[in-house]
Amino acid sequence: MTDWLVRTFVPDADNVDSPTVRTRYGLVASVTCIVCNVALCLGKGAVGLLAGSVSIVADAVNNLSDASSNVVSLLGFKLASRPADEDHPYGHGRYEYLAGLVVAVLVCAIGLNLVTSSVEKIVHPEAVDFGPAVVVVLVASMAVKLWMAAFNRRLGRTISSETLEATAVDSRNDVIATAAVLASAVISQVTSVNLDGWAGLAVGGFILWSGVELVREAVSPLLGKVPDPEYVEHIRRKILSYPGVLGTHDLMVHDYGPGRQFASAHVEMAGEGDPFEQHDLLDNIEQDFKDEEGLVMTLHYDPIVTNDPQARDMRHWIDLAVKSIDERLSIHDLRCVPGPTHTNVIFDCVRPAGFGMGSSELRRRISELVTQRYPQAVCKITIDDSYVSPRQ
Repeated sequence: MTDWLVRTFVPDADNVDSPTVRTRYGLVASVTCIVCNVALCLGKGAVGLLAGSVSIVADAVNNLSDASSNVVSLLGFKLASRPADEDHPYGHGRYEYLAGLVVAVLVCAIGLNLVTSSVEKIVHPEAVDFGPAVVVVLVASMAVKLWMAAFNRRLGRTISSETLEATAVDSRNDVIATAAVLASAVISQVTSVNLDGWAGLAVGGFILWSGVELVREAVSPLLGKVPDPEYVEHIRRKILSYPGVLGTHDLMVHDYGPGRQFASAHVEMAGEGDPFEQHDLLDNIEQDFKDEEGLVMTLHYDPIVTNDPQARDMRHWIDLAVKSIDERLSIHDLRCVPGPTHTNVIFDCVRPAGFGMGSSELRRRISELVTQRYPQAVCKITIDDSYVSPRQ
């Protein structure tokens, strides 16, 4: 079923980085889920009202809210596909993240509403009319929601969509909620103990907890989530694969929506080389990233002295020395400026996020280590913060 929907309504389905293709995926997922949720709402609503069950009616309202969430998702994909303009040069891709956040908030609202109505049912219990129609509707609802969860999860992973992943989690929650409603109905029928309100309370609490987790996940990319460490390592290895590149550092990756990533990095190359050739190589690397991965990359040339053995040995020794303080630390851009009485040793040190030592203290510790080995050295250290991972 999933393959048929994708083949029928998503031309060029493999080009998942295309805004047009992403929008078609979102359209297929949203319209499919809207139809399923409205049908489930009508079926469970009718049965719940006839049976007098607050948990079944609440479950039906949950499906109606899911349909409204699907509308929000559809709008998010549509808005995210808008091209860049004068006021938004990086495009509108973050609308998709905002849609995921709205869906997560709606899940929280549904959970809170279900908790409230269930408490009322516990305080003022009413008899529930349990019959074959209840079982048939609830079992059918679970089967449909299981398929919807798998459907949204598959499409969400295909296009790396937080919105569809959130919808998949919501569908999974609905399966659990409906199962709890069915179990309470069976137990109440067998034991004559009215568990309808308690089942609704448990389900509402679970949905509310899941919604809070979804909000946290949806907010993360909007705040500037750290890029995937595997992706960072891939970028680093690709830059280092070019002949003439000695090292890379200060990598930053900016996310303006799925398929809209921008990055910048410093690239170390021999300072004795031809600057025009070095610049041409950096241009080629940038173009390769754009053509092969759709990543807009900006590279900065850092010249490194390679024909001075003493400077090379000092750079290696200082790098090991800072790692004795913490193995996550690293240095770059080291250069020496000798004078009649001392030598200025100038370099940057990358400090990972959450490092327990302040900039002044870290400079002091490194300077002490360096001067023990090189008494004539005066360290001029710039402390950099890492924007990608604890180790670059």
